[in-house]
Amino acid sequence: MKLAVCFTPVAVNPGSIAGKPVLVIDILRATTSMIAALAHGAKAILPAASADDALKLAQNLERGSVLLAGERRSERIPGFALGNSPLEMTPDAVAGKTLVMTTTNGIPAILAADDGRPVLIGAAVNFRAAADAARRAFEAAGELTILCAGRDKGFALEDAYAAGRFVEAIVPGRLRRSLELNDAGVAARELVRKYGNDWKKAVTASAHARFLRERNFAKDVAFAAQADTHDLVPVYADRRVTA
Repeated sequence: MKLAVCFTPVAVNPGSIAGKPVLVIDILRATTSMIAALAHGAKAILPAASADDALKLAQNLERGSVLLAGERRSERIPGFALGNSPLEMTPDAVAGKTLVMTTTNGIPAILAADDGRPVLIGAAVNFRAAADAARRAFEAAGELTILCAGRDKGFALEDAYAAGRFVEAIVPGRLRRSLELNDAGVAARELVRKYGNDWKKAVTASAHARFLRERNFAKDVAFAAQADTHDLVPVYADRRVTA
């Protein structure tokens, strides 16, 4: 059985994931925010590669049923109803709405996984549920790719740590000796040895967390570092993310 971790979307070979299961992670903050939005009643999330693409997608949807959500350099895009904060995804804001979303890191990762089947959305906040769903997909297909969003096309500690936690949770101990794990997966597991099961310690140690705290998003970081606050596992298919 084969399991690969990709620390950034740039590392993904589309042909290698076609028709195969993929788990996408962006702890800070897109997949965390998606999970919060869907848990609070959003109908669907449509990923868009750019702000212009988001505007075009929204124009094709029924007015009043759609919200634009997204960020650049962590800040809400001017004219958009929502940014990329999970704390914005309240029932009052998102229930019954379709979100068209564009972000710096998480959305490119999801779009890079377009050929995967299924494409699961994971984070700390749905860790156990996502690990269970990914394990079932892994056992059925015999392989799995864990795709980290990273940060600005580079490595992100919080996503790599999460990938290591998912590897440990997805692969039973009896199968680890025969598991074909790539080097990024081995490195991700080493981060678990460093930080143990302490999501807060690993997430808050990251450069991305420091960047967000400096921009008054400390509460977002704290929210994203909580494990298992939600039990839904969003799936990306047909160019939309649904619960």
